[in-house]
Amino acid sequence: MSKGVIRAGIGGWTFEPWRGVFYPDTLKQKDELAYASRQLTSIEINGTYYSSFKPDSWRKWRDETPDDFVFAVKASRYCTNRKVLSENQDSLAKFLGQGLDELGDKLGPINWQFMATKKFDPVDFEGFLKLLPREIGGRPARHALEVRSPTFQTQQFYDLAQAYGAAIVYAVDDEAPDWPRIDQPTADFTYARLMCSREDEPAGMSAEELDAVVGQTRAWAEHGDVFAYFIAGAKVRNPAAAMALIDRLG
Repeated sequence: MSKGVIRAGIGGWTFEPWRGVFYPDTLKQKDELAYASRQLTSIEINGTYYSSFKPDSWRKWRDETPDDFVFAVKASRYCTNRKVLSENQDSLAKFLGQGLDELGDKLGPINWQFMATKKFDPVDFEGFLKLLPREIGGRPARHALEVRSPTFQTQQFYDLAQAYGAAIVYAVDDEAPDWPRIDQPTADFTYARLMCSREDEPAGMSAEELDAVVGQTRAWAEHGDVFAYFIAGAKVRNPAAAMALIDRLG
């Protein structure tokens, strides 16, 4: 029996091609989050990578979703796309202070995504990790690190992430074979971004591929909670892929 809770979802909830494929044609756009959150068990909010939102928006997202629903949040690019990560206090304060705590128990991990040009600098990266809050709104904060440079494929990085309790995002993108696929248990949860859905598959992936994802997520769940998102790839198929995974997991 799995030790952790496995959640599966998508990135965002607004995407016009989902209408008539995922969303019913008659569904009002204002009701898309309410609908999506009842088909899936988690969604990564990724509009936060580009801009900030008012506390009212965060409260609205909280109130429109089921009690057991959990959001992940993609951190602002102004926090991660900078030359010196350890000199980040102002950007972090702006991102973290916009209203994340309004989600309450529905706030899951924060995904800190770094560009492929950002190389591993152990001193600077540890300085960044020291700035990340241990709590948000009085609740333990979970941080996930999505790195895209092969320079992060080193035990020194794995040890550093583990020392600060941060998960290393397991990212799979068939169109970016140079990105590292790091599967290291450095935290009490796993964060996966699966960017490999295909449009010629109604469920985004073949039955065999989905079964493999089921096995992998169950193995991760032996170490704690799992957050698995179907993102990018053939985006129109991602909701179907996430629902297929949820169905297979029972």
